[in-house]
Amino acid sequence: MNYVIDKGWAFYWGTSEWSSQQITEAWGVAERLDLVGPIVEQPEYNLLSRHKVESEYLPLYSNYGLGLTTWSPLASGVLTGKYNKGSIPSDSRFALENYKNLASRSLVDDVLKKVNGLKPIADELGVPLAQLAIAWCAANPNVSSVITGATKESQVSLNLPYFSWVIDSVI
Repeated sequence: MNYVIDKGWAFYWGTSEWSSQQITEAWGVAERLDLVGPIVEQPEYNLLSRHKVESEYLPLYSNYGLGLTTWSPLASGVLTGKYNKGSIPSDSRFALENYKNLASRSLVDDVLKKVNGLKPIADELGVPLAQLAIAWCAANPNVSSVITGATKESQVSLNLPYFSWVIDSVI
């Protein structure tokens, strides 16, 4: 990666779905050889998948200044609240053949119970569950950006205004 940086083709480099141990080892090599270590990690992060970001990576934020570009804030659409046991909207991602295996692993009673428990919180705040889930990810001070994975223009239009709410509340 330093070759790419030295050529001016990139300013920095990052990792995707690496463990904290792998990132620490990469930094060890970089420091030993006077190279640039990774400055960003791209983990899955949402209200249902929190361990790496909130526990495993904790020392990396202060030790290396690691930032995060997270993905799947809606857990493949599960955190929109549109899925119920046995009910998959025909225009949704889980209705596609390529996602049927993921749907069978994601739409289990335990997960759906957690999602249903979040709905009253979104209602109390006066926002759709999807917007709450995205805003919650973006509000984490270690998250630099959130890849929403929108599949429709309407999803972007619906959720984009809530990023300004997060920015205003963090600043």
